[in-house]
Amino acid sequence: MSDYTIRREEGPTRGRYVIDLAPGAEAEMTYSKDGNGPMVITHTGVPPAFEGRGIAARLVNAAIADARDQGFKITPVCSYVVAQFRRHPEWSDLLG
Repeated sequence: MSDYTIRREEGPTRGRYVIDLAPGAEAEMTYSKDGNGPMVITHTGVPPAFEGRGIAARLVNAAIADARDQGFKITPVCSYVVAQFRRHPEWSDLLG
């Protein structure tokens, strides 16, 4: 598996985690955040040519790591992230 670099872009109320995959191709996980409220993850997308490589899971893991490091909760709305939370009961303390 390739070593992808994940960056977090954050504005006042919205943000995203991004992996640049190739020129013109990126994977992203978008979220909204209001003050000290939870990070509401709304969408995860990986281009079809890059599916099945664990890229979306890496984006979710980055958000999990940030939530643990920075002390915020996550509300998954995106169906992929909801499924990941079901698969990882050890993340239940981060649900908000």
